[in-house]
Amino acid sequence: MITTACGSQGPKPPDSSAASEHRGAAGEADGVVPDGVTVFDDEFPAVANLDPGLLKALRRAATDAEDDGVTFFVNSGWRSPEYQNRLRREAVSKYGSEDEAARWVATPATSPHVSGNAVDIGRSDATAWLSEHGAQYGLCQIYRNEPWHYELRTRAIDRGCPRMYADPTQDPRMRR
Repeated sequence: MITTACGSQGPKPPDSSAASEHRGAAGEADGVVPDGVTVFDDEFPAVANLDPGLLKALRRAATDAEDDGVTFFVNSGWRSPEYQNRLRREAVSKYGSEDEAARWVATPATSPHVSGNAVDIGRSDATAWLSEHGAQYGLCQIYRNEPWHYELRTRAIDRGCPRMYADPTQDPRMRR
């Protein structure tokens, strides 16, 4: 489900932005994100096409994080099904099997990025900030192997974030 790694945990997932630009197939209209895009940059479909509730929570959190000198950069957000499929094929090639690729990249039918329900936040200071404060906004890390991947869980505001899955292969949503 990830295109760029922000932390040092686990193997680095496929770098979608460089690969897409190199081959020219996917572009910003498909959800490719150039460097430096923040959660406030609506001109990029990867941000503009996020679920409105997720985007609102991200922007509230990002505004508060700015008081701590932290900026929320978007490494990946909404993705077209075609772009997601391309990322999946690249992951299978990189990791050598569908099973291993599934630990990092979902299919277009199961990816919360395709539905606009997931965002990958860049830079370790932002993911550290979200790890500590994200539940207050309903923003939760979903997978232990992906410290940059966040989804909206509104119940977290009152109850805290749910227990993380080890990786996407443990998430029942990925078994459709």
